[in-house]
Amino acid sequence: MNLKSQAFRGVFWTFSQQLSVQVINFGVQILLARILLPKMFGLIAMLQIFLSIGNTLLDGGMTSSLIRTENADHDDYSTVFFINLASSISIYLLVFLMAPSIGSFYSQPILSSIVRVYTISFIIQALVAVQTTKLTKEMNFKLQMYMQIPSTIVGGVVGVVLAKMGYGVWSLVWMNLARSFLFMLQHWFRSDWYPTFRISKEKLRYHFSFGYKLTFSGLITSLYYNLYTVVIGKLFSATRLGFYNQANTLSMFPTQNFSTALLKVTYPMFSTLQNDNEKLKLVYKRLTLLVFWGITPLMIILALIAEPLFRVMLTSKWSPAAPYFQVLCLSSIIYPYSMYNVTIIPAKGRSDIHFKAELIKKGVSTLVLVLLIPFGMWGIIYASVFSMLFHGLVNGYFVGKLIYYPLKNQLLNILPTILVGALVAALCKGAMLLFTKYYTVSDLLSIIITLIMYLVLYFFCCYFFKMPAINEVIQIVFKIKQKYFNPRIKQI
Repeated sequence: MNLKSQAFRGVFWTFSQQLSVQVINFGVQILLARILLPKMFGLIAMLQIFLSIGNTLLDGGMTSSLIRTENADHDDYSTVFFINLASSISIYLLVFLMAPSIGSFYSQPILSSIVRVYTISFIIQALVAVQTTKLTKEMNFKLQMYMQIPSTIVGGVVGVVLAKMGYGVWSLVWMNLARSFLFMLQHWFRSDWYPTFRISKEKLRYHFSFGYKLTFSGLITSLYYNLYTVVIGKLFSATRLGFYNQANTLSMFPTQNFSTALLKVTYPMFSTLQNDNEKLKLVYKRLTLLVFWGITPLMIILALIAEPLFRVMLTSKWSPAAPYFQVLCLSSIIYPYSMYNVTIIPAKGRSDIHFKAELIKKGVSTLVLVLLIPFGMWGIIYASVFSMLFHGLVNGYFVGKLIYYPLKNQLLNILPTILVGALVAALCKGAMLLFTKYYTVSDLLSIIITLIMYLVLYFFCCYFFKMPAINEVIQIVFKIKQKYFNPRIKQI
């Protein structure tokens, strides 16, 4: 199977997986938010920095090294597996001992027992990381989908049932553990790879030399992104952190799932093309067009309907989170672009540049956060927006240097989509203000009208202005039709 066909199949199964999981997770998130108080989500958010740092350290960047290693053998996989497992146990013991201090820091004693149970997931994830990496390297996303969906469903059921029974914050803890454990268990029964106790010093040295820079980069990223929850959790209440966390989680839900699906396919694909800059540049340019064309209308629509959407889905107790959600939705448009930019750098074998970029991004963004903290919650929100935009620009700059595609040209490539999206948003907002001035509409009707109006105007404007992304979409649809719905037609 050639790279193009393999990538297409990878995209199909990955997006099928992510869409299915996204729908299930979204439903579970809504149900839990309707049952539990915002404070419960705030307590879990307080632990995110420790969970994120732990997950970054236990991997050591070596699974990424496995993906880009062209002829990885059994010794490579076994070495990484046992090093990851040993790391996970060590990190869990460290967090276990630190648990009382974590509770004291936030003045929330319950966090001590929560973190000791929740971080068992470190060991569970170490038991499955290499198997998942091997399937990703082989672009076997179909099997991953068949394993992840039942894990997500069972975990969701556990969480909702426990929440209904009054377990509060513990329903979120056991939901995560149930999901992780079932996902791990399926890999051991359904994967065709099993470790043997082999730790090659040569293999370890090779993977560590590539991975440690990614680990430091990931550590900086983990510290920075979770700095917001630490600041809010320390300076404000758990309830206020719950509002922010829910707004941030929901605003990132579409883009993060989309990016995860995209990264699973693009990293192996970019690694294959690492020595062909022209082809890599062409793939990158077309991918950028499609990503922005799809993400821009979705996130702008969510920003437009934020207030009625929160009242309908989460009930009025979550309404204070809606304004945060609106602003975060608009900034998250750039997230997928920023993330697959990041994958090109290690795919080209330049983990040194990856580390340098992370230092610049996090250093400047942390300074902006410190300067805006005195302005309260909105200062923190706008620091987050700056961070998202700045990260995208820095990633684009370094990738442009590597593949000879300057940042200026990248921005000109996506500018028409952004302008059309903003124009349609202004038209929809104006039309809805005029409409609601004379008519009273329910929240649900307001959501439906805005959604239909935006999509119709957006597609019309894209077609009217003959945007290149439209042709890309038409070609993709035509190829799918040929391949799956009319196989007798000779493919072009």
